[in-house]
Amino acid sequence: MASMAVQLLGFFFGLFGLFGTLVATVLPHWRRTAYVGSNIITATAYMKGLWMECAWHSTGIYQCEIHRSQLALPRDLQAARALMVLSCVLSTLAAILSAVGMKCTRCVRGSSAKNPLAVSGGASFVIAGILGLVPISWSTNDVIQDFYNPLLPNGMKYEIGQAIYVGFVSAGLTILGGALLCLSCGEVQNHFPYRAQIPCGTYRAAPAYRPPAAYKGNHNPSSSSASSSGYRLNDYV
Repeated sequence: MASMAVQLLGFFFGLFGLFGTLVATVLPHWRRTAYVGSNIITATAYMKGLWMECAWHSTGIYQCEIHRSQLALPRDLQAARALMVLSCVLSTLAAILSAVGMKCTRCVRGSSAKNPLAVSGGASFVIAGILGLVPISWSTNDVIQDFYNPLLPNGMKYEIGQAIYVGFVSAGLTILGGALLCLSCGEVQNHFPYRAQIPCGTYRAAPAYRPPAAYKGNHNPSSSSASSSGYRLNDYV
């Protein structure tokens, strides 16, 4: 029961991590305008994401523009796109494998492949979390370096957006869920006592019982062995 509860906990952690990774991938709030220096009061705020750039005006108008050209994007943005999409796909595959391999499900019940499927799902969750953590950490490092760069104008500086925080939490939940799934299926206890198996064909029939020679002549004489005079025939031998 304990391992089943750990499996359920790890599965739900991985599932929440998958939803968070999807949200972080779609949201354009990876970078937002930094309000520093002369840029403290501004009528427009800019936000950048993996797929689009958005501008929010003080009048309440919200405009977004999707990146039209894939090849015109910077290489770090292209790599971040690929890694986040790969993380989402791998997390989806991990959720399917974990659902099939968990003890509380009826899929392939009684099969020896059930525990390996759960372990494979947990390992896939861990790999997906690491893949999602790489672009998020990379983008965070770029934002911090640009923010503290004295040669960069204040109007071109950005801060960490909400999608980065969502991505960090999602990656942590995904890795934790995968680790719990792997640990819950790592050790399989055998509750049956060990019995040495004897190969077929080695059984031999027990030898027939033969009484010792000392007891062969000690049986009671029959009535036919006595003579007419009352003496036994054995007395004359």
